[in-house]
Amino acid sequence: MALFKRRRRAATDTAGLGSVVIAMRLEDGDVAPADCRVVVFNAAGYARRLPAGRVARGDGETVYCYHPGPYNVELTPFPAAPELGLRLQFVVDAADPRVAQQRFELLLHSEAGPQLGLAEFGASIEQALQLALRQGGLDLPPCTALEEWHSFRAGLNQLLYTRFGVTVDDCFPVDLGERIDFAATLRARAARLAARLAERPPARAPVAAPAAVAPPSGGTNAAVPTEASNAQQGAAAAAAAITLPSSGTNAASPTEARSTEPGSDPRGSDPSPSPRGSPADHAATDDAKALRRLFLELPPATSALRLIALPPSQALFQSHQQLLQRLALSSLSVATMPSLAWAAPDRPLDLVQQRRRASQAIAAVRALDEAWALLARLRLAAPDQLPELFDEADRIIANLDHHLALRRAPFAPTEQECDEAPAQSRDATAAAAPRKEPSL
Repeated sequence: MALFKRRRRAATDTAGLGSVVIAMRLEDGDVAPADCRVVVFNAAGYARRLPAGRVARGDGETVYCYHPGPYNVELTPFPAAPELGLRLQFVVDAADPRVAQQRFELLLHSEAGPQLGLAEFGASIEQALQLALRQGGLDLPPCTALEEWHSFRAGLNQLLYTRFGVTVDDCFPVDLGERIDFAATLRARAARLAARLAERPPARAPVAAPAAVAPPSGGTNAAVPTEASNAQQGAAAAAAAITLPSSGTNAASPTEARSTEPGSDPRGSDPSPSPRGSPADHAATDDAKALRRLFLELPPATSALRLIALPPSQALFQSHQQLLQRLALSSLSVATMPSLAWAAPDRPLDLVQQRRRASQAIAAVRALDEAWALLARLRLAAPDQLPELFDEADRIIANLDHHLALRRAPFAPTEQECDEAPAQSRDATAAAAPRKEPSL
């Protein structure tokens, strides 16, 4: 009667590998296709490769199966011009025997969930490309000469290999004007901005200043407006600024959209959480993902920076050692990061402080992404460019340490309280707390 037979789990569907799915997680008994690669992570995070076939997963192990490609995505380099695109064809790079862990394996272990879809991965590539172009790490000129295009393609290839572990197979510009509705893009940006402002807690009522002394009736000077009226006018202007555009095509100009929300995705997808804060039910999830990435990726980034070849120079050597020391301290700070929901063993944190901590962890991850992009530039840099790039690394690590310190702080003023505080109190606080250099 089959009463005592164990029900077998349904096999994982691997039909989408190589088309809409780049990698997926497998369980015991699943069969990896013959044209795919199998990577097994143990409980300590070390990876090993297995041949394709039936998977036998051990205790504490995670098995991923990925297809090397090739894959095709369409990117928008400049958010202000969504009709100008790039068609990119990339492949997952083969295993490099010179390194202990492949970059794509680190990507799977730190960022991938049950599946790594092509659309999600393309959004991450587009975000990295836009960040590099916005900060000057990459230059995309009109490319009237073939050398200019080769220079851009070499920089893009190094960026994608350093950040994601993939190699550019082909890249050429395309016209996306027939498939992009720019008016709908502007309306989507304004709707996202209004939703983010609606999630923030309501502002406190401004304290009314003493009434201004009325001038003599016969005088010519008008009455001086009070601070309360100025605050009301500022609030009315802010409310008018986030009004959704109409359905017409001339609702807003590209310059206004770019100044309203810089760095946003023109097609309506935002692959990374907002640094302004997260909803209450997403704060713990976003914080855990951010800390996982920092914990797993900071040591490999430090190792990659240590392997940068330096010319014979004492000043460059000292700057290099200082950067490595500060990155090691940042890794130590992440490894000893306190829990999100507790300020002390007997003092839980409220949701406002938890959202504040989660937003700082997300901001630290964005500094980490800038560090990976800078490592790609360092590998292609000439010796005379290293001092300038080391100054850029100093800025990135300073931002990383700042956000990690705010994530560690149990109680800190929220962004709303900082906005409401007068400038005199902020200047006094900054003067009372001088900068502390990192030390062991």
